[in-house]
Amino acid sequence: MRSANAVEVARGIIASHPNTETARPTRVSLVNESSRTIRASDGDLAYQRGILPGVSRTFALTIPVLPDALAVVMTNAYLLCRIADTIEDDPGLASEQKSRFHERFVAVVKGTHAADHFARDLAPLLSARILPAEQDLVRNTPAVIRVTHGFSDEERAALTRCVAIMCRGMPEFQRNKSLRGLEDLDELAEYCYYVAGVVGEMCTELFCLYCPELAAKREVMLRLAVSFGQGLQMTNILKDIWDDRQSGACWLPRSVFARGALDLERLEAWHTQPVFRDGLHELIGVGHAHLRNALEYTCLIPKRETGIRRFCLWAIGLAVLTLRNIYRNPAFRSGNEVKVSRRTVKATVLTTNLTLMSNRALKLMFARAADGLPLAAEAVASAARPTARPRSGRVDVV
Repeated sequence: MRSANAVEVARGIIASHPNTETARPTRVSLVNESSRTIRASDGDLAYQRGILPGVSRTFALTIPVLPDALAVVMTNAYLLCRIADTIEDDPGLASEQKSRFHERFVAVVKGTHAADHFARDLAPLLSARILPAEQDLVRNTPAVIRVTHGFSDEERAALTRCVAIMCRGMPEFQRNKSLRGLEDLDELAEYCYYVAGVVGEMCTELFCLYCPELAAKREVMLRLAVSFGQGLQMTNILKDIWDDRQSGACWLPRSVFARGALDLERLEAWHTQPVFRDGLHELIGVGHAHLRNALEYTCLIPKRETGIRRFCLWAIGLAVLTLRNIYRNPAFRSGNEVKVSRRTVKATVLTTNLTLMSNRALKLMFARAADGLPLAAEAVASAARPTARPRSGRVDVV
């Protein structure tokens, strides 16, 4: 999560840079479809707007810059993912319980299981370790689902696929987590796909529904979306190395550090040594390459879609600057030591807004921000779908 100060700064900037697409006729099917048997009320829509800042400061910052119609769908999508995460994150739930509730939740999103029964059964079981806002979100699953079920069939399919894949893949990694880390870069890519790449695919499907002009670019954007997600997730993994270890998890790939005979279980004893720095630099290079793909993705979006471009660019800019901080301070012991400062957040948002309409200017700005960072050039090509997805191949949901 970003700091509260950073969020306050950016919210002020949002107010001075209103969304330019909101006056355009809505191009996605929302809750006004007469064919829907389940209708979301104004209260349901107000609930999802109100709960978002409590469960994600980052998305509460970026989603409002999207066109209004798209912001409704994206808010709902994030809340669905947050419910799935809450199940997985609760240390008080046994693995069997988590599997059962994940299966039920996917059925709820699909519309084959009652949301109120799901919420009634899960909410009392949540432990005190779960944030009050997340507990409230679970209790209000029916309100969130009423909004979901008011979307078009295409929108619902995109959301359902994302939730189903997350609920199937994420738990496998979470339940096998340890301080030993992941096996190699391929397993890291697989983990990133389940927790972030699939979200990128969902966002792409929604962007294409909102902006039909993107349909011709859909396949290349889907490939780049997986890379986009991995770039953001790798940045979080590197920033949160020490916080994750407090919960018994390490998402670093052993193969990168094994070349220097570094045992990740004993990272505290090695973190100031050149072998750790070298491995960290290699991973920064991979993350940097994926963020270049993220910029390429963003440049494919029509310039008139300023809200969508801004939504993507803010995330990319802050991620690149975080990687830069990590590169400059590889011996950091807390995410707070490498977080982007309030002043830098403000400068990034303002600079992005000034260069928003020029792909050339955006690329120059990115190059300047990333100057001096390692670059794993081969990772740029790895955005191709067959290698960016899990080792088992393409993931589809029936």
